[in-house]
Amino acid sequence: MLRAGHLRAAVNPPRIPLYAATAIFEWLLLAFVAWGASAHVVLGPRWESGRRVLRDIGVAAGFWIISGILLAILKRALQAPDFGHNLQFMLPRTGLESVLWIALSVTAGICEEAIFRGYLQPQLGALAGSAPAGILLSAAAFGAAHAYQGPRWAVLIALYGGMFGLLAHWRRSVRPGMIAHAWHDSFTGLVVARLTRG
Repeated sequence: MLRAGHLRAAVNPPRIPLYAATAIFEWLLLAFVAWGASAHVVLGPRWESGRRVLRDIGVAAGFWIISGILLAILKRALQAPDFGHNLQFMLPRTGLESVLWIALSVTAGICEEAIFRGYLQPQLGALAGSAPAGILLSAAAFGAAHAYQGPRWAVLIALYGGMFGLLAHWRRSVRPGMIAHAWHDSFTGLVVARLTRG
């Protein structure tokens, strides 16, 4: 949050080092989680066929559309500022930054879903003795991790995290969530960056 505050105040913040530092941190955090838990536990069953891959892509696409509609409704209900209002400092401005933004979005999709939904959600659910509690607690942690976007967006992202938690619980895998998360971050960041550049 402190780093975001400094970058937000800068005239032309250094986005590429920010992307690199964020990606490295997320992969290191995932490595730490993977060190303590098996990949099967964190990710769910392996893709054993092309049909399963296509099914997860289809589930991710459906989830992305439905959750996007729900997110827009919740954003209006919470009177949250437009996406990008607090994130102008990190949205891509050049072609290279756009490519790196997509790489960062894929990193966020893989790492955040594995950490929050693949590892933290079942752990917290086991501690609380309740799968719904695990979904709610991991969603709250997810929102808190995004507090640099402002309080209303932190609440909105926690609710979005709850949607991803329900998806992971239903599918018994975080792979569809990873795909949808990467799509959402990539698409939203690039579109908002384009629109705010005029």
